[in-house]
Amino acid sequence: MFIEVCAYSLESCLIAQQAGANRIELCGSLSEGGTTPSAGLIQLARQHLSIQLFVMIRPRGGDFFYSETELDVMRADIAIAKSLGADGIVLGILNADGTVDEARTREFVELAHPMPVAFHRAFDMTRDPNEALEAVIRTGAIRILTSGQHNSAEAGLDVLKKLAQNAAGRIEIMAGVGVSERNAGLFTGIGLDAVHLSGKSNLPSPMVYRRPNIQMASAVLGEYERIEASADAIQGVVNQVRNQ
Repeated sequence: MFIEVCAYSLESCLIAQQAGANRIELCGSLSEGGTTPSAGLIQLARQHLSIQLFVMIRPRGGDFFYSETELDVMRADIAIAKSLGADGIVLGILNADGTVDEARTREFVELAHPMPVAFHRAFDMTRDPNEALEAVIRTGAIRILTSGQHNSAEAGLDVLKKLAQNAAGRIEIMAGVGVSERNAGLFTGIGLDAVHLSGKSNLPSPMVYRRPNIQMASAVLGEYERIEASADAIQGVVNQVRNQ
Protein backbone atom coordinates (compact mmCIF):
# COMPACT_ATOMS: atom_id res chain seq x y z
CA MET A 1 0.00 0.00 0.00
CA PHE A 2 1.35 3.40 -1.06
CA ILE A 3 1.49 6.29 1.38
CA GLU A 4 0.89 9.72 -0.14
CA VAL A 5 1.49 12.95 1.74
CA CYS A 6 -0.14 16.23 0.82
CA ALA A 7 2.55 18.91 1.14
CA TYR A 8 2.33 22.69 0.87
CA SER A 9 6.02 23.56 1.15
CA LEU A 10 9.42 22.26 0.17
CA GLU A 11 10.18 21.65 3.84
CA SER A 12 7.11 19.43 4.19
CA CYS A 13 8.11 17.53 1.05
CA LEU A 14 11.51 16.76 2.53
CA ILE A 15 10.05 15.76 5.89
CA ALA A 16 7.58 13.41 4.21
CA GLN A 17 10.25 11.79 2.08
CA GLN A 18 12.52 11.26 5.08
CA ALA A 19 9.62 9.81 7.09
CA GLY A 20 8.97 7.11 4.50
CA ALA A 21 6.24 8.46 2.22
CA ASN A 22 6.08 7.02 -1.31
CA ARG A 23 4.52 9.99 -3.05
CA ILE A 24 3.90 13.72 -2.62
CA GLU A 25 0.76 15.55 -3.67
CA LEU A 26 2.13 19.08 -4.00
CA CYS A 27 -0.34 21.89 -3.35
CA GLY A 28 -0.56 25.58 -2.70
CA SER A 29 -3.01 27.48 -0.49
CA LEU A 30 -3.78 25.33 2.53
CA SER A 31 -6.58 27.71 3.53
CA GLU A 32 -8.48 26.88 0.31
CA GLY A 33 -8.02 23.14 0.61
CA GLY A 34 -5.21 22.97 -1.95
CA THR A 35 -4.67 24.80 -5.23
CA THR A 36 -1.99 24.73 -7.92
CA PRO A 37 1.43 25.37 -6.35
CA SER A 38 3.87 27.90 -7.75
CA ALA A 39 6.27 26.98 -10.54
CA GLY A 40 9.17 27.63 -8.19
CA LEU A 41 7.85 25.18 -5.62
CA ILE A 42 7.30 22.51 -8.29
CA GLN A 43 10.81 23.03 -9.65
CA LEU A 44 12.53 22.78 -6.27
CA ALA A 45 10.42 19.84 -5.13
CA ARG A 46 11.40 17.97 -8.29
CA GLN A 47 15.07 18.75 -7.72
CA HIS A 48 15.04 17.50 -4.13
CA LEU A 49 12.66 14.54 -4.22
CA SER A 50 13.45 11.01 -5.30
CA ILE A 51 9.90 9.79 -4.57
CA GLN A 52 6.91 10.38 -6.84
CA LEU A 53 5.70 13.96 -7.25
CA PHE A 54 2.09 14.64 -8.29
CA VAL A 55 1.05 18.28 -8.71
CA MET A 56 -2.37 19.67 -7.87
CA ILE A 57 -4.10 21.43 -10.76
CA ARG A 58 -6.84 23.58 -9.22
CA PRO A 59 -7.17 27.27 -10.07
CA ARG A 60 -9.12 28.26 -6.93
CA GLY A 61 -10.90 26.98 -3.86
CA GLY A 62 -14.61 26.35 -3.73
CA ASP A 63 -16.60 24.13 -6.07
CA PHE A 64 -15.30 22.06 -8.98
CA PHE A 65 -17.45 23.50 -11.77
CA TYR A 66 -15.06 25.66 -13.75
CA SER A 67 -15.48 28.49 -16.24
CA GLU A 68 -13.76 28.50 -19.62
CA THR A 69 -11.14 30.97 -18.39
CA GLU A 70 -10.41 28.75 -15.38
CA LEU A 71 -10.09 25.72 -17.65
CA ASP A 72 -7.59 27.67 -19.76
CA VAL A 73 -5.53 28.34 -16.62
CA MET A 74 -5.63 24.63 -15.78
CA ARG A 75 -4.39 23.75 -19.29
CA ALA A 76 -1.47 26.15 -18.89
CA ASP A 77 -0.66 24.78 -15.42
CA ILE A 78 -0.63 21.21 -16.74
CA ALA A 79 1.91 22.24 -19.36
CA ILE A 80 4.06 23.92 -16.69
CA ALA A 81 3.94 20.88 -14.40
CA LYS A 82 4.96 18.66 -17.30
CA SER A 83 7.84 20.94 -18.28
CA LEU A 84 9.14 20.95 -14.69
CA GLY A 85 9.29 17.16 -14.49
CA ALA A 86 6.26 16.25 -12.40
CA ASP A 87 5.46 12.54 -12.32
CA GLY A 88 1.74 13.21 -12.56
CA ILE A 89 -1.05 15.65 -11.85
CA VAL A 90 -4.14 15.71 -9.65
CA LEU A 91 -7.41 17.32 -10.67
CA GLY A 92 -11.19 17.04 -10.49
CA ILE A 93 -13.86 18.59 -12.72
CA LEU A 94 -17.61 18.28 -12.19
CA ASN A 95 -20.74 19.23 -14.07
CA ALA A 96 -23.28 21.47 -12.38
CA ASP A 97 -25.56 18.46 -11.82
CA GLY A 98 -23.00 16.73 -9.60
CA THR A 99 -21.66 14.29 -12.19
CA VAL A 100 -18.07 13.95 -13.33
CA ASP A 101 -17.27 16.11 -16.36
CA GLU A 102 -15.98 13.24 -18.45
CA ALA A 103 -15.27 15.21 -21.61
CA ARG A 104 -13.03 17.81 -20.00
CA THR A 105 -11.37 15.31 -17.66
CA ARG A 106 -10.56 13.05 -20.61
CA GLU A 107 -9.19 16.07 -22.50
CA PHE A 108 -6.89 16.87 -19.58
CA VAL A 109 -5.80 13.24 -19.26
CA GLU A 110 -4.74 13.37 -22.91
CA LEU A 111 -3.11 16.77 -22.48
CA ALA A 112 -1.09 15.54 -19.49
CA HIS A 113 0.17 12.38 -21.24
CA PRO A 114 2.61 10.75 -20.59
CA MET A 115 2.01 12.00 -17.03
CA PRO A 116 -0.79 10.04 -15.35
CA VAL A 117 -3.76 11.84 -13.82
CA ALA A 118 -5.34 11.27 -10.40
CA PHE A 119 -8.89 12.45 -9.66
CA HIS A 120 -9.06 14.22 -6.30
CA ARG A 121 -11.82 14.67 -3.72
CA ALA A 122 -14.10 16.40 -6.16
CA PHE A 123 -15.22 12.76 -6.30
CA ASP A 124 -16.71 13.17 -2.83
CA MET A 125 -18.96 15.98 -4.07
CA THR A 126 -20.60 13.87 -6.78
CA ARG A 127 -24.23 12.76 -6.52
CA ASP A 128 -23.53 9.03 -6.64
CA PRO A 129 -20.18 7.33 -5.87
CA ASN A 130 -20.69 4.30 -8.10
CA GLU A 131 -21.78 6.42 -11.05
CA ALA A 132 -18.77 8.68 -10.48
CA LEU A 133 -16.42 5.69 -10.19
CA GLU A 134 -17.39 4.42 -13.64
CA ALA A 135 -17.14 7.91 -15.11
CA VAL A 136 -13.63 8.50 -13.78
CA ILE A 137 -12.53 5.09 -15.05
CA ARG A 138 -13.77 6.02 -18.52
CA THR A 139 -11.68 9.22 -18.53
CA GLY A 140 -8.41 7.29 -18.27
CA ALA A 141 -7.43 8.64 -14.83
CA ILE A 142 -5.41 6.13 -12.82
CA ARG A 143 -6.47 6.90 -9.25
CA ILE A 144 -9.27 8.36 -7.12
CA LEU A 145 -8.69 10.10 -3.79
CA THR A 146 -11.79 9.82 -1.65
CA SER A 147 -13.06 9.85 1.92
CA GLY A 148 -15.95 7.63 0.88
CA GLN A 149 -18.16 10.73 0.53
CA HIS A 150 -18.00 11.38 4.27
CA ASN A 151 -16.19 13.99 6.35
CA SER A 152 -13.47 11.47 7.18
CA ALA A 153 -12.20 8.27 5.60
CA GLU A 154 -12.95 6.42 8.82
CA ALA A 155 -16.61 7.48 8.67
CA GLY A 156 -16.69 6.53 4.98
CA LEU A 157 -15.07 3.13 5.46
CA ASP A 158 -18.03 1.12 4.18
CA VAL A 159 -18.20 3.19 0.99
CA LEU A 160 -14.44 2.85 0.54
CA LYS A 161 -14.71 -0.93 0.79
CA LYS A 162 -17.49 -0.97 -1.80
CA LEU A 163 -15.56 1.33 -4.15
CA ALA A 164 -12.49 -0.90 -3.95
CA GLN A 165 -14.65 -3.93 -4.66
CA ASN A 166 -16.42 -2.29 -7.60
CA ALA A 167 -13.19 -0.89 -9.03
CA ALA A 168 -11.90 -4.47 -9.28
CA GLY A 169 -8.39 -3.33 -10.15
CA ARG A 170 -9.51 -1.05 -12.99
CA ILE A 171 -8.42 2.08 -11.08
CA GLU A 172 -6.61 2.74 -7.81
CA ILE A 173 -8.67 3.80 -4.79
CA MET A 174 -6.85 5.93 -2.21
CA ALA A 175 -8.39 6.77 1.17
CA GLY A 176 -7.85 10.24 2.55
CA VAL A 177 -9.08 12.70 5.22
CA GLY A 178 -8.31 12.03 8.85
CA VAL A 179 -5.86 9.17 8.23
CA SER A 180 -3.56 8.86 11.25
CA GLU A 181 -1.51 6.39 13.22
CA ARG A 182 -4.61 5.68 15.31
CA ASN A 183 -6.78 4.47 12.43
CA ALA A 184 -4.39 3.61 9.59
CA GLY A 185 -4.83 -0.12 10.22
CA LEU A 186 -8.50 0.17 9.24
CA PHE A 187 -7.53 0.85 5.63
CA THR A 188 -5.32 -2.17 5.09
CA GLY A 189 -6.60 -5.48 3.80
CA ILE A 190 -9.81 -4.07 2.31
CA GLY A 191 -8.64 -3.66 -1.27
CA LEU A 192 -7.41 -0.08 -1.14
CA ASP A 193 -4.25 0.87 -3.01
CA ALA A 194 -3.04 3.81 -0.93
CA VAL A 195 -3.71 6.17 1.95
CA HIS A 196 -3.36 9.94 1.85
CA LEU A 197 -2.56 12.30 4.70
CA SER A 198 -0.98 15.65 5.43
CA GLY A 199 0.44 14.70 8.84
CA LYS A 200 0.46 18.39 9.63
CA SER A 201 1.55 20.12 12.79
CA ASN A 202 1.22 23.74 13.89
CA LEU A 203 4.45 25.59 14.52
CA PRO A 204 4.92 29.01 16.10
CA SER A 205 6.23 31.82 13.93
CA PRO A 206 9.83 32.93 14.59
CA MET A 207 8.71 36.57 14.35
CA VAL A 208 9.74 38.62 17.38
CA TYR A 209 7.90 41.84 16.55
CA ARG A 210 4.15 41.17 16.36
CA ARG A 211 0.96 43.11 15.57
CA PRO A 212 -1.74 40.92 17.15
CA ASN A 213 -4.51 43.41 16.35
CA ILE A 214 -4.19 42.92 12.55
CA GLN A 215 -5.49 39.88 10.66
CA MET A 216 -4.32 39.07 7.12
CA ALA A 217 -7.49 37.19 6.14
CA SER A 218 -6.36 33.59 6.61
CA ALA A 219 -9.25 31.37 7.67
CA VAL A 220 -6.92 28.57 8.78
CA LEU A 221 -3.80 30.12 10.28
CA GLY A 222 -3.12 32.90 12.70
CA GLU A 223 -0.62 35.49 11.55
CA TYR A 224 2.07 34.04 13.81
CA GLU A 225 1.54 30.38 13.12
CA ARG A 226 2.84 27.98 10.48
CA ILE A 227 1.85 24.49 9.39
CA GLU A 228 4.37 21.89 8.26
CA ALA A 229 4.37 18.11 7.96
CA SER A 230 5.21 16.18 11.12
CA ALA A 231 7.74 13.38 10.69
CA ASP A 232 6.31 11.58 13.72
CA ALA A 233 2.75 11.67 12.36
CA ILE A 234 3.83 10.34 8.96
CA GLN A 235 6.12 7.69 10.41
CA GLY A 236 3.28 6.52 12.63
CA VAL A 237 1.09 5.84 9.58
CA VAL A 238 4.00 4.26 7.70
CA ASN A 239 4.60 1.85 10.59
CA GLN A 240 0.92 0.96 10.95
CA VAL A 241 0.41 0.32 7.23
CA ARG A 242 3.60 -1.63 6.63
CA ASN A 243 3.33 -3.80 9.74
CA GLN A 244 -0.11 -5.14 8.87
